[in-house]
Amino acid sequence: MTTPENIRPWGRYDILEDALTHKVKRITVNPGGRLSYQRHHRRAEYWVIVSGQARFTLNDVDSDHGSGEVLIIPLGAKHRVACVGTETLVFIEVQLGNYFGEDDIERFQDDYGREENARGSR
Repeated sequence: MTTPENIRPWGRYDILEDALTHKVKRITVNPGGRLSYQRHHRRAEYWVIVSGQARFTLNDVDSDHGSGEVLIIPLGAKHRVACVGTETLVFIEVQLGNYFGEDDIERFQDDYGREENARGSR
């Protein structure tokens, strides 16, 4: 069951698995919502889009993606995703690295005024 701390201004995430070697989340982004432009120093991420339309930014390059596509975020790469359609964006995130805490987030830009808290929640 999702706890309130998993609710974000752009949507929510649910932790499906949390292990020493990886973490798996289901991330839901509301239409018009987007995550912070961010990077991680201790993990890479792999996103599989389940439904909806995504505008993906990787190191300042935008591209659009849909259901069934896989997006790869290398360790240290700047990235963000936005829900650009009218349907909620849902994707599965697999994190691989040596640390999976929410404090391994370096924010560069945030639509919700969270840049001041450069390390912390998405």
